[in-house]
Amino acid sequence: MDDQHFLDFAIQAARQGGAEGGVPIGGALVVDGKVLGVGYNKRVQLGSAIRHGETDCLENIGRLPASVYQKANMYTTLSPCHMCTGAILLYGIPRVVLGENETFMGAEDLLRSHGVEVINLNSQECKDMMAKFIAEKPEVWNEDIGV
Repeated sequence: MDDQHFLDFAIQAARQGGAEGGVPIGGALVVDGKVLGVGYNKRVQLGSAIRHGETDCLENIGRLPASVYQKANMYTTLSPCHMCTGAILLYGIPRVVLGENETFMGAEDLLRSHGVEVINLNSQECKDMMAKFIAEKPEVWNEDIGV
């Protein structure tokens, strides 16, 4: 199975979040070819300050031994923000595959500076999903990225 296959889990989660009226960003954590869990941005739905796609994914999975995180891949529909980058670094996740970074460039350089492999699949589907959301709900988007 390839990276696009696993990114599709994050895309499906992002679609669910968007259908609920939230920010359409999703994440999936994969270890040894197995999807351990998925999540999506629930800031709007839960009134949360921290439930981004990646952090929701980690929350949904629950506690794992450090050895599991250290061989995981985080798939995310959008370049990770500083908060999500911090979670990735904290748990030692060595590889991040993102759908796109044109609508938002997160802390990819910070990830790389800590030895994390960052792969951008440059997904048109992810770009279109975010561009539509940003055009329709700019105030929610700006709040999500701290503007």
